[in-house]
Amino acid sequence: MAIDIKHHKEKMNRDEPEIKLVPFIDILFTLLIFLVVTSTFGAASVTGDDTGTGTGKPNMTDTTGDSEYYLLPVAGLQKVVVNGVDMSSEIRGNAIGVHARVLDQGDVQIKTSEHAIYIQAPSGMSPQEVVHSPE
Repeated sequence: MAIDIKHHKEKMNRDEPEIKLVPFIDILFTLLIFLVVTSTFGAASVTGDDTGTGTGKPNMTDTTGDSEYYLLPVAGLQKVVVNGVDMSSEIRGNAIGVHARVLDQGDVQIKTSEHAIYIQAPSGMSPQEVVHSPE
């Protein structure tokens, strides 16, 4: 019995390589599941003077610079009320400037259901001092 090498070479030249996608996808998903199961997800650690009071206000000791007003994004909110006075006209570019003293000593409440921000300023501050249009 003779081996037909010529026929075998012609057959190899005619065959085009093919990639089997089903086993490739199986291996890919297995690796993905393994990576998700073995990863750990956690909150980033906070360093500094965090006392754990949970007021939600920024820690003013962590800021740099001498800014008097800090930018507060108000995207989706149309109303800003300071001590009962509507100051919505100060909103520019979906942001408003809020005085640093208000963030430190006052109270800022964001009520998304009412599309409003309510600011209670420290005593001695007028509503015009509390908020400012961003430049």
